[in-house]
Amino acid sequence: MTLADAFPAPVVLWSKPEEARAGKPLLVLLHGYGANELDLLSLADMLPGEFAVASVRAPLVSGAGFTWFPLTGTVDYSLDAVKAAAGYAQSWIDSVKANHPSVTLLGFSMGMAMATTLLRQRPADFTAVVGLSGFAVDAGDDPSFRDHELEGTVPLFWGRDQQDPVITPDKIEYTMGWVRKHVKLTKVLYSGMWHGINQQELGHVSEFLTHEVLNK
Repeated sequence: MTLADAFPAPVVLWSKPEEARAGKPLLVLLHGYGANELDLLSLADMLPGEFAVASVRAPLVSGAGFTWFPLTGTVDYSLDAVKAAAGYAQSWIDSVKANHPSVTLLGFSMGMAMATTLLRQRPADFTAVVGLSGFAVDAGDDPSFRDHELEGTVPLFWGRDQQDPVITPDKIEYTMGWVRKHVKLTKVLYSGMWHGINQQELGHVSEFLTHEVLNK
């Protein structure tokens, strides 16, 4: 029995009714630790309306919310757990992507770890990635992370506050090295945002999505 065998059926909320989604670029929202699919869905109203936006619930229960994998630094954390969660999300994406001309990922906090993991495992599948106040996981030399196939061509927006009290310095250091080497990076720092999202950042994300996805 694998880690993924115990996962529930995906719970997904959409910004548009089914009849209005076909043919629109897909934007998949991946929430952070202890949150749920409602957490980021309100962002859809502040991002370009051309997207069909889907917010996916993480598969593991964590307190009153959900998590993609156990927190790094805990005894339950493992790269296998990260990979199982990515497989869970990827299977759902595979089930709907034929209806859309492109797939873009937006992850907050741990959701950025998921978004970058999905990109690293399927480098050709995603048009762009948005990471907000998050990080990329240290995958070591795991062959399922196909970083060598990422040639700096996939646009990635990374927004964060240097005073973020949640994402630890080791994660920032690893992520900084990874993004500089493997993606077409847009990095913006915000002050006073802490571990969150602000209006200025959402404006920048909208500009990024318009330029890198809608206008391509």
